[in-house]
Amino acid sequence: MGEQQHVKFPQEVIDEYAALGVDLLALFSAGHLGTRMGVQIVEASADRVVGTMPVEGNTQPYGLLHGGASAVLAETLGSVGSMLHGGSSKIAVGVDLNCTHHRGVRSGLVTGVATPVHRGRSTATYEIVITDESDKRVCTARLTCLLRDVTPGDEQLIRAAS
Repeated sequence: MGEQQHVKFPQEVIDEYAALGVDLLALFSAGHLGTRMGVQIVEASADRVVGTMPVEGNTQPYGLLHGGASAVLAETLGSVGSMLHGGSSKIAVGVDLNCTHHRGVRSGLVTGVATPVHRGRSTATYEIVITDESDKRVCTARLTCLLRDVTPGDEQLIRAAS
């Protein structure tokens, strides 16, 4: 994801994952899809996740930001927040995503901010607000993730991803 090294994490989160030998920057990235779409996570905690995505390269045939691109940004940010809430003993898996698209965007960078609506033991729900460079709301999304326990097989996948 290019600039991932600039993500701001709370120190206690860095310490928790470092003790496990896990690279936070790789684990809490947008993955291969996010890389292709130019998603960059710039701030990450269980209380607030902020990320950006360029409009260019993520448009539909009319030249507007594709609704699916907004959904990718929203799910990425909400999932990172859910993973940080769940901690190293849980894996966040998206189970419901709802996006309302308010206005079209043709150029520039959009910014998404995910904040918690509910953080429980088995689920976490985040509201994600995506705005354009003029701070106008482009999309409002809500993501609910299941928080399931890490299994021995998951630990190998987590280390491989980092």
